[in-house]
Amino acid sequence: MSQSFNPALVPPGVSAPADVRARTQPVRPSVQTPQGPAFADVLRDTAGTQPVQFSKHAVQRLERRNLAVDPTSMQRLQDGVDRAAGKGARDAVVLVDDTAFVVSVRNRTVITAVGRDQMKDHVFTNIDGAVIA
Repeated sequence: MSQSFNPALVPPGVSAPADVRARTQPVRPSVQTPQGPAFADVLRDTAGTQPVQFSKHAVQRLERRNLAVDPTSMQRLQDGVDRAAGKGARDAVVLVDDTAFVVSVRNRTVITAVGRDQMKDHVFTNIDGAVIA
């Protein structure tokens, strides 16, 4: 069988056939390197932009139990919530010194707070993470 190309057999307006021998290797889609920041960086940046808030219940618990949250403790709580969010936790206990904060990580809201004296025999339920901050 002849491999020659006869231009007289090609209808007008149609280009010549491509050389079949040149494409012996399968055509693979090009692999593009991702552009922009990594997903983990974006998640950390977006999660870290919202400050931690306290629910009314949490404020009442803090007042009733005489628990103080100074700026240093607040920063450690914030960092603990960020770490819980980075691990994919939805609800977590963040331990800061002698205080346990039950936090809705998605809403970045402290639901309640428990001091050292109240933690004895206390069971935390409905959490999927714990952070020692």
